[in-house]
Amino acid sequence: MLMPVRRLPALVVCAALVGAVACGDDDTADAADGTTTDLAGTITVFAASSLTDAFEEAAEAFEQAYPDVTVELNVAGSSALREQILAGAPADVFAAANPSNMDQVAEAGEVDGDAEVLVHNSLEIAVAAGNPGGVEGLEDFADDSLLIGLCAIEVPCGDFGREVLADAGVTPAPDTEEPDVRSLLTKVASGDLDAGLVYATDVESAGDAVEGIAIPDDVNVVADYPIAALAGAGEPEIAAAFVDYLLSDDGQAILTSYGFAPA
Repeated sequence: MLMPVRRLPALVVCAALVGAVACGDDDTADAADGTTTDLAGTITVFAASSLTDAFEEAAEAFEQAYPDVTVELNVAGSSALREQILAGAPADVFAAANPSNMDQVAEAGEVDGDAEVLVHNSLEIAVAAGNPGGVEGLEDFADDSLLIGLCAIEVPCGDFGREVLADAGVTPAPDTEEPDVRSLLTKVASGDLDAGLVYATDVESAGDAVEGIAIPDDVNVVADYPIAALAGAGEPEIAAAFVDYLLSDDGQAILTSYGFAPA
């Protein structure tokens, strides 16, 4: 199901955005004289659920730079998005939380050109505010007395979480395996779970609803998030422009403000 873009207050002025998206391009809007780009249409962006908040703001900024463009977001687990694309779902851009899902889309001939790394992320233990379960670290994921959650194994955060636990010598005893990281985060924030393994950016996005417990660097992972315009894009020029914007300094500034590490 497509999720509509949530409209957020603009954080930067349109003139600055236009310059960042296509500096020096004669077709680009000029804030001084009020002219606008000739790009017009709607693109659908398939994005890993951990990118939700950052992509909502980036879409808002891009639409301000290109007033005749609409960006629609479909956010879900990367593996679910991959299967939708491979099944023929209409999509213009794909941003995954790991390279393997992008690779499968590329191998099927669905990527236009080469995917590029957009940002990096890492994992963190999320607990409800106040840490009612008294969770201290990864070893607690083997404690049957606690309510523990992981992402499903086919989802990047599920694969990464199990990799982290294996490297720490912990055999987890999960009470639930969620289809995407935002579902897992919601259950932790509500107190349904004592702890879950999520991305550090998700802990930050939850604000006061959750607390984060750091994972030692020697067992943590660095997740690469690739992005690409898709070969079947209905609006290839807009898709390419949106990817370029996200990779630009202004696009990266939005993403890093949500805790992602720059590409």
